[in-house]
Amino acid sequence: MECLKLDSSDFFVEGDAIDSPLDIHLESDSLAATKAVPDHRRYAQLHCSNAPDPPPLPGTSYGARRSSRKAKTCSRVPEEVLDSWDKLFLEGYQADLRVSIDDGTEILSHSCVLGVKSPVLRAMLEDAKLKHGFRCIRISGAPSDAVHVFIRFLYSSRFEQEQMKKHVLHLLVLSHVFSVSSMKTVCIDQLERNFLAPDNVVDILQLAGLCDAPRLSLVCTRMIVGDFKTVSLTDGWKVMRRVNPSLEQELLESLVEADTKRQERAKRIEEKKVYLQLYEAMEALIHICRDGCRTIGPRDQALKGSRAAVCKFPACKGIELLVRHFSTCSVRVPGGCANCKRMWQLLELHSRMCFTPDTCKVPLCRHFKEKMQHLGRKEETKWNLLVCKVLESRGTMGFISARTKFSTLKPDGRSHAAPRLVGPV
Repeated sequence: MECLKLDSSDFFVEGDAIDSPLDIHLESDSLAATKAVPDHRRYAQLHCSNAPDPPPLPGTSYGARRSSRKAKTCSRVPEEVLDSWDKLFLEGYQADLRVSIDDGTEILSHSCVLGVKSPVLRAMLEDAKLKHGFRCIRISGAPSDAVHVFIRFLYSSRFEQEQMKKHVLHLLVLSHVFSVSSMKTVCIDQLERNFLAPDNVVDILQLAGLCDAPRLSLVCTRMIVGDFKTVSLTDGWKVMRRVNPSLEQELLESLVEADTKRQERAKRIEEKKVYLQLYEAMEALIHICRDGCRTIGPRDQALKGSRAAVCKFPACKGIELLVRHFSTCSVRVPGGCANCKRMWQLLELHSRMCFTPDTCKVPLCRHFKEKMQHLGRKEETKWNLLVCKVLESRGTMGFISARTKFSTLKPDGRSHAAPRLVGPV
């Protein structure tokens, strides 16, 4: 009699940890304020039922909720206010600052607005020189249209989509250099949603590394790994290989890692299919031995050959052929018949999933139950892991206490805890 040979390295036990921290806010100020109410006031309230309740003391939760409600109500800026800021920038009314660009263009603006929005610009304004009543600073390395969009955003947080599409890379650099986090967030979002493509993703990835944009770097890396064949043919990839070989090495390692995960995922899916087939085989085996089906079944049951089309067990036909072969096979030497060995393995697997061996009609169920007591711990663990995987393939682990550990007694008198997974199929 052959037993199923299992290798523990072929199975994977996965467990997901759930971490859901609770955010608890204790209103200590309110409690302290309540305790601070004088005793004579409480005495007056008890003896004067018509007296109104005193107003809440400063620092109570009522005041905190009221202030937070006001903050939510006034959080949205009306369009009229944004229009006014836009008009202030476009008309340059009472401007006191000139921003010079590389092409000689000058943009009129207000030093107080730029200084409030950007700490870098504030430092530049403190060192700026006065010329004809205007402070003068210079922004280099970007076209004048991009600088115009950048400064307008500092006023009203507005931009035109066409201008953003044309100058989004320059705007990302400007927002990083001058520490304007709101614009940096907008640029990253626009790049992720609208402007990433295989022909520019390598350039944007390098720019994201220089501008400290980890989320954008991750999105670019995923696009490169997902469509590596197309991206590797672009000019950006060829230039990157020449000037930045370390980045190429990182991307290739990410590609290998993603491919490995993809293969592992496919392997797990295939393993689950095998375990599901074993589960269906166990169901069909019990069905044939208990109720009978088609042309085979227990002696005390009528055969159902005329109702073969209505059988709801998909593995019934295969198990029926296997049982019929097993009962008539003349090969009795060890390792001779592969079909008979498969049948032995199915019978042993059933015995480990059956919890009623005394009344079970599947052949050799009690025999294999007794055989379990003499197996080694390593062999027992392999079988238990197989049973666990078969039950998990149909989501039955939640209804069956399949992970319960039972204490067994060794022939030498020593006891040890071995996982014995038992349950109905």
